[in-house]
Amino acid sequence: MKIGFDNDKYLKIQSEHIKERITKFGDKLYLEFGGKLFDDYHASRVLPGFQPDSKLKMLMQLSDYAEIIIVISAVDIEKNKVRGDLGITYDEDVLRLKDEFEKRGLMVGAVVITHFNGQESAKAFRNRLKRMNVKAYYHYTIEGYPSNIALIDSDEGFGKNDYVETTRPLVVVTAPGPGSGKMAVCLSQLYQENKKGVKAGYAKFETFPIWNLPLKHPVNIAYEAATADLNDINMIDPFHLEAYGKTTVNYNRDIEIFPVLNAIFEGIYGENPYKSPTDMGVNMAGNCIIDDDACREASNQEIIRRYYNARNNLVEGKSDENEVNKIALLMQQTKISTKNRKTTVAALEKSEKAKGPAAAIELSDGTIITSKTSDLLGTSAALILNATKYLAGIDHKINLIPAEMIEPIQNMKVSYLHGSNPRLHTDEVLVALAMLSLNDENCKKALAQLPKLKGCQLHTTVMLSEVDRKIFQKLGVDFTCDPIKKK
Repeated sequence: MKIGFDNDKYLKIQSEHIKERITKFGDKLYLEFGGKLFDDYHASRVLPGFQPDSKLKMLMQLSDYAEIIIVISAVDIEKNKVRGDLGITYDEDVLRLKDEFEKRGLMVGAVVITHFNGQESAKAFRNRLKRMNVKAYYHYTIEGYPSNIALIDSDEGFGKNDYVETTRPLVVVTAPGPGSGKMAVCLSQLYQENKKGVKAGYAKFETFPIWNLPLKHPVNIAYEAATADLNDINMIDPFHLEAYGKTTVNYNRDIEIFPVLNAIFEGIYGENPYKSPTDMGVNMAGNCIIDDDACREASNQEIIRRYYNARNNLVEGKSDENEVNKIALLMQQTKISTKNRKTTVAALEKSEKAKGPAAAIELSDGTIITSKTSDLLGTSAALILNATKYLAGIDHKINLIPAEMIEPIQNMKVSYLHGSNPRLHTDEVLVALAMLSLNDENCKKALAQLPKLKGCQLHTTVMLSEVDRKIFQKLGVDFTCDPIKKK
């Protein structure tokens, strides 16, 4: 896998840039942190070499300067909103984030519950936080936000919110997901800090779109594909172009809100320290790309993956055709199609020959391994065995798991657990492989190859079961599926 991003350089210059921004404001900087602070697998896929926890490591270099505020919307608590990638509710994720930050030596100063309007579930969550000795504050719904500047910039607007006590010069404001109200928390704090005579500033950290890459660069288009459900659109920043005569990239929501922010800043400070949305950002990722072609290719693959994911979600009723159509249009703009994904082509060819479901995986050396459904094994289970045998140098004809061992497992699934599919899933195959590895050298060698599947590309001609999805996610395999449910 070609590396296209210098992660060490990123950690160094990003933390230095944030320190510089702190000094421009005096006493304190509120840094709105968009995206994921860790487990940022989108960034690691489109910028090969970027580590999923890079932003967290960067913050750890600032641990003496920084404290963290975690923001959650009372509306999301009330709805039991679930974080799609982890399958947990936003309120549970707040607690998870707090624990993860503190494990790494970062200070979590408080939790702010935004959009509060007396919701009982939000009150219960605040009481739960208090029992855990976590400071929790309410920020209220402001009628007419963000356009009613006169009300927002007053004691009945931002002034009505709880003031969050902070002690460090860098206050990182983050959240479990989008729409939590991070920016409003930052602006509310600026209003109240100004009332108290504290010189505080605001900056925004968004990894994507990358402001100093071209508008139609695949890295930026991949971000549009990732946020197709939010209908985010990358745009040339007109304010930056007017102020400096330079072309930079931002996205529609930041550009649309800038005139409002400008008015709020003028209300708080008397003038806006920023001339454009781009000025507000501190992201240095674009300066750390060392192989543009590698990042372009990785991003094209991500766009295709997002397309397949949207089509799968459409079949399952989790999205609508607008999301699929938008990503299809982005693929057209980038001049790519599903045929640009090698595993897709290989899996479809295998499926035609086998006259049934098939799968293909591209290993790190570029080798394509395929599999098909059999009476004993599902496609994904067979693929793991085929791939690990290849990596271990084991003859493909050798059966790692004897049929006489598989049959009793199938009998149990159908006769005792009343399953309709007797074929072994990936988790069942891996358990069997682990047990056999105690006495079988080939099984032991095959099992040792599993870490080598991380970062490999996979495609199946039918939608994966939930079990197979989770196994491939744990192995770090990037997978796509045709939007066809298994029969």
